[in-house]
Amino acid sequence: MDLRQRIIHESLKLFSLKGYSSTSIEDILTRAHASKGGFYNHFKSKDQLFMTVLSEARKIWRKRVLNGLDQIGSPLMKTRQILENFRDLYLKDSENIPGGCIFVTLLVELDDQRPDFAKEISEGFSRMLVMMNRLLEEAKASGELRPEVNPEAVSRVLFVGLLGASVLYGVDKSSEELGKSIGPLIDYLDSLFDTAHVCKC
Repeated sequence: MDLRQRIIHESLKLFSLKGYSSTSIEDILTRAHASKGGFYNHFKSKDQLFMTVLSEARKIWRKRVLNGLDQIGSPLMKTRQILENFRDLYLKDSENIPGGCIFVTLLVELDDQRPDFAKEISEGFSRMLVMMNRLLEEAKASGELRPEVNPEAVSRVLFVGLLGASVLYGVDKSSEELGKSIGPLIDYLDSLFDTAHVCKC
């Protein structure tokens, strides 16, 4: 890992644990074993570093949360896989985000302090909600969901549930409690399956 990538990686971990404002350049230099000159050779400012770290965090999110979806045909099972991946692969990724979901941590912190940064993060949440709603709309169109199910309402329930689980996990880092938070969301999704439908997963 070269110096630039090391700075990004250590900043990602620090931001997830301490937030953006409470992480100083000195904190980053210490963790990355870098000098100020080395830092400013790669980043003009801490703000530029933030945007780079945010991009890296998004790549990690996609790699973890969308893992295996391309091997699943059923949109309902894809949604279920997203919930499982969020619990098992993303939130527990202590190598990259030891503080839990970095997007939740930063959005809560920066909403008032840096609305420009908060907007960037919020747009990611919006895209996630749109994706889940699209999958559930496809599930209903294919007959996987019971006829009376409202895909938009279900996607919001699941989305808000994941955010709540992220907040709780960020506080206690308990895998058991995380299971108790996301397990019921998976059970709820399973309960919406139309048993008359023959799944071609």
